[in-house]
Amino acid sequence: MGCIEEMKYEVLLSRVTFKECREFIRDHYKEFHTVKPGYKIFDSYIIGVPPILIGVDDSHVVFPYTKPCHGTFLLRIEGPQEIARLRAGKA
Repeated sequence: MGCIEEMKYEVLLSRVTFKECREFIRDHYKEFHTVKPGYKIFDSYIIGVPPILIGVDDSHVVFPYTKPCHGTFLLRIEGPQEIARLRAGKA
């Protein structure tokens, strides 16, 4: 899939905590999935404080992404394959 930095993404929140990401996803998306730290999405591992939520918004996934030295961001990226994998419960 490639580096997230090279993908077309939308930043929904910037320099936030994992709790803020969790609350935003719970408040704004009907469908979301809980994953453990180390879950791989778009060939990148999610790091953070559990529980980590990944939201589903039509054909987009919404998830926290941490950039060392820059903080945690909540990103929205198109990813029907990632959504199918989440729904199937595959890590």
